Amino acid sequence: MTAEAVSLEMTPSTSSSSSSPSSSSLPAWVFPPPEGFAAEDLDHIPDLPAHTELIDGSLVFVSPQRDFHTSALFLLHVAVRNAAPKGHRVRREMSIKLGPGQRPEPDLIVLGLDAVVRPTATFYQASDVLLVVEVVSPESKVRDRHRKPVLYAEAGIPHFWRVESDSSDRPVVYVYELDPATSQYVPTGIFRDRLKLTVPFDIEIDLAEIDDV
Repeated sequence: MTAEAVSLEMTPSTSSSSSSPSSSSLPAWVFPPPEGFAAEDLDHIPDLPAHTELIDGSLVFVSPQRDFHTSALFLLHVAVRNAAPKGHRVRREMSIKLGPGQRPEPDLIVLGLDAVVRPTATFYQASDVLLVVEVVSPESKVRDRHRKPVLYAEAGIPHFWRVESDSSDRPVVYVYELDPATSQYVPTGIFRDRLKLTVPFDIEIDLAEIDDV
């Protein structure tokens, strides 16, 4: 995700200095409960910015997206949707409930055949998800490279792709598959010019086509 982590584990300011906002100038939801926010809270906090994620009980807000992020996501979305077998669904920027304090919003997800999909849904269960894709931005490197893969793996999501830009702003796709014995992801390939896989289904993507998006 192109999101900037904002740690909201704070207490109202006691300073009267005009250089820092007072608690009265901030919405009440900025201050989390001692145990952190719960996954369901995202549906009930008023005026919450769009695409806010919940990671380890803390809110993460979206930052402006780079052109690379938008272009890479469009390319992948079209290709994955065209390749996904009948019965699978592809969704952009929908959150997944991974646990009580975990509700990240991947850039792209593929839902499995048995997924329960409702028009009113605001999130999916981890058990419904076959593949998650994160397009890395400078602000999200730590989360997308380290924290989120751990959370996705622990939740049992079978496949994970991490997409980064190379020095020429071309996508590089790092592909991982879940080892059920350890509940950890195992790297299965790095793809620069063309992505070709047989799992979770047959797919081939010309990554250079990002120049035409």
